[in-house]
Amino acid sequence: MVKNMDKLLEVREYESITCNEDYRNDPQYNYLNKEIFTELENFILTFNENQSGDALDFLKIGVRRNVGKVIQAKNFVGLIQMKNGFQVQILPKVTASEMEDTKTTFLRMLRSMKDFPSKVFNDASLKMDRMNLYEIFINMYIQELRNLLKRGLRSAYLPIEDNLNFFKGKLIVQEQIKNNYAHKERFFVRYDEFEVNRPENKLIKSTLLKLQKLSSSSANIKEIRKLLTAFEMVKPSTNFTKDFSRVVIDRNTKDYEILMSWSRVFLLNQSFTTFSGNTTARALLFPMEKVFESYVAQHLKRVLADLPWEVSTQDKGHYLFNHPKQFALRPDIVITRDDQSTIILDTKWKSLTNQPRQNYGISQADMYQMYAYSKKYQTPEIWLLYPMNEEMKDAEISFESFYQDLGLETKIRLFFVDVTNIEESLGELRGKLIQGISVKEQMT
Repeated sequence: MVKNMDKLLEVREYESITCNEDYRNDPQYNYLNKEIFTELENFILTFNENQSGDALDFLKIGVRRNVGKVIQAKNFVGLIQMKNGFQVQILPKVTASEMEDTKTTFLRMLRSMKDFPSKVFNDASLKMDRMNLYEIFINMYIQELRNLLKRGLRSAYLPIEDNLNFFKGKLIVQEQIKNNYAHKERFFVRYDEFEVNRPENKLIKSTLLKLQKLSSSSANIKEIRKLLTAFEMVKPSTNFTKDFSRVVIDRNTKDYEILMSWSRVFLLNQSFTTFSGNTTARALLFPMEKVFESYVAQHLKRVLADLPWEVSTQDKGHYLFNHPKQFALRPDIVITRDDQSTIILDTKWKSLTNQPRQNYGISQADMYQMYAYSKKYQTPEIWLLYPMNEEMKDAEISFESFYQDLGLETKIRLFFVDVTNIEESLGELRGKLIQGISVKEQMT
């Protein structure tokens, strides 16, 4: 079910948006009025002018017969907030039917990404149906900050320059002559003082003040006001870039690391993608191809943890050509068994269809890639992992390649991962991988 509230449009991946009034109630389209549609279109064009490669994949502008101009959500998921305050929230196309369940699954997937700044995520504490992604991220920031405050704000010795009536620290001769030539009773000095006005705390206070204005969630605003009372003695940052350059994350300030990552996002309008921020709009966008790859790899390592197998991600060392060494091969997951045989698994975030004549929607380039993996890693065992959908739920698909008189050379199997039930789904894959060994042992 798609929500189209006054200030928010929620859509799923691959769905289309139109401003054609005739299609306002058409289930195949999501409707935006002409003004907002045009602003979203300009937002896309601006990003495409300033970015390379990835930008073309997050929203696509096209024209359809009878409908006219449409905007289609593509491979990036997240939230776009335009300068008039209207928000477009794009959620992944997963088997979860309700938007709330989809958001929960998506956030769990995000947590698997190495660069995603959150260890705190409590499903019960987030009212998914009432919060957009931006509000959920604000709530995550609040939870991270609560944890920091339980352990206390860190103070530091900070250099201070001042003109005092008593001597303290080190006299600054040049300033003393300049300011106190006629005031021999004063001292222009530099000294260190142990206080909370360190850059990390100043940036957090600035973040809270900004989020207090931006948030539309009464629950988040209430929590921000409570947190600000702990920062009464802290001055807000007046130069974000300078203060971020002075942030030090070490053994004593490890608790600040995640908060600083979030503060960069909120204060500098940065995203978790290659997109840069701007002053008129905010975009928090995530490439689903990378999110899916990370989520599967993380859970597959857990599922296979008790086996004497080595699981590596983004394996390096093999090239398509040896002389010169060029066109590096980077399979998503490489499993090396205790007998030194190899299994290659590659994730593809694409919704396949049960149409054999159209190769199920599998890219020919992907198959060439899998064949190259098989040859270079000298393994017949290749798995392509796709997200499960209702149409392909029970599909068993494989492709085999033979050399005459030499027998089976390569077998590429497809497996459909249920991201809403990841542990059980990959447990089934584990069984198939072990079964593959048993079959090989019987053959030998």
